[in-house]
Amino acid sequence: MKYLIYFIVPTLLLGCRNNLESDYDLVIKNVDLIDGTGNPIQKAVTIAIDDKKIVAIGSESDVNARTVIDGTDKFLIPGLFDCHVHTGDFKGDFVNLIHYGITSIFVPGGSRCTNEYYAAMRLISKQDSIPAPRVFHTSQHFTMEGRHPAKTYGSFNRENGENIFYLKDTIQIENLVKQVAQYPILGIKITIEDGPTPPFVERIPQKFVNKTVKEASKYGLEVYAHVSDNIELEMAVKGGVQNLVHYTGVNIDPNNSLHLKWIENLREKDASWVTTLMIDKSFLYPLHPEWFDVEEMLPKYQKIKEVIEPSQIERAKIIAESLKKEYGIEESTFIAFVNHHVEDVKFLYDYGINMVLGSDTGNEFNFHGYSLHEEMQILELGGMKPLDIIKMGTLNASKMMKSDDTLGSIEVGKLADMILLDKNPLESISNSLSINTVIKNGTIQSRVSE
Repeated sequence: MKYLIYFIVPTLLLGCRNNLESDYDLVIKNVDLIDGTGNPIQKAVTIAIDDKKIVAIGSESDVNARTVIDGTDKFLIPGLFDCHVHTGDFKGDFVNLIHYGITSIFVPGGSRCTNEYYAAMRLISKQDSIPAPRVFHTSQHFTMEGRHPAKTYGSFNRENGENIFYLKDTIQIENLVKQVAQYPILGIKITIEDGPTPPFVERIPQKFVNKTVKEASKYGLEVYAHVSDNIELEMAVKGGVQNLVHYTGVNIDPNNSLHLKWIENLREKDASWVTTLMIDKSFLYPLHPEWFDVEEMLPKYQKIKEVIEPSQIERAKIIAESLKKEYGIEESTFIAFVNHHVEDVKFLYDYGINMVLGSDTGNEFNFHGYSLHEEMQILELGGMKPLDIIKMGTLNASKMMKSDDTLGSIEVGKLADMILLDKNPLESISNSLSINTVIKNGTIQSRVSE
């Protein structure tokens, strides 16, 4: 009956249980709560955690627990999700992710992502003593030989049947989906796009997209697609794809009836769309060494500035000119590069699309943990409200991960993944970096020692 009472009268519970010693595992007292649902901030509340779950939220601060945190003048938000992560060294990267409050990640394939590598990531994610986020993931890439990412990334270690699947015909797709469905995946990763930068490769045929979605549905799986322009977006929509793992490169015109038809289609199927605006910023990093001079950036990341090579700077200049041409802009300021994308993201968010934060971390200038905070700053720079940005990185993300019944917000009954901040992120989203304490499963996590 204990937990039944918690659920029925959570606001009264704290007052009637304060006569018991060590009644909870963890209590955070007198903290300002931003719960991740999009609701306004709640002032001076107390959160009680027991057996990994949030069991009460109320106003009474005279509560006993084995561990008590004074949250006075501090701010509590849910643990963040990065819904587009690649990692070639998950043990090292996981420590950095937890350091920055990323308590859950979504891995949409990658060059190291064999079944064994995925299993090793899942295993370490299921404990709380070694810093590691929860791991959600797709199957390995479904693509074709000579297409993206196999050809466009020269460093991609291609092992057909291990970390990538080369599709040759639609009949083959039926067996491949059946094969990967036996593993704990959220869905199938299919790469429609023609590559991130010139020279582009041929796109995957429409019939392959259609067949993949059809076969995945037989096993209750969704499809997560790479798209990077409007042609590929239309292909994804026509094929019935439920999730898009990039926004960069797409251009939505709210006055275009065809574009609105695509968006309405996505809304009707309750689709999720990951932002990954950090892609453009990561391309431009070599031109902006001042971006490394941030107090909250780990020293190991700051040191990269010292070894930037002239060839990297020249490549960044070429990409900058290419982006200016692609986006139809004249100035080279960073806000000019991202502003139109943020306008689109805000439009889609307001339209009812489940917009989700993701950084596409994994390349040299896109940093595990830190760059999700950069992603949030980009969105605020373009005019989005911090409260909405936080929801995109918490509750919206958990919906995409099919885990919003247990994660994504600070509500009674959910698992206690949360971040205690020293500054108010609603005043400036950059205050999400003022991390005091990271909690996963109700357990305080170790952070990188500076």
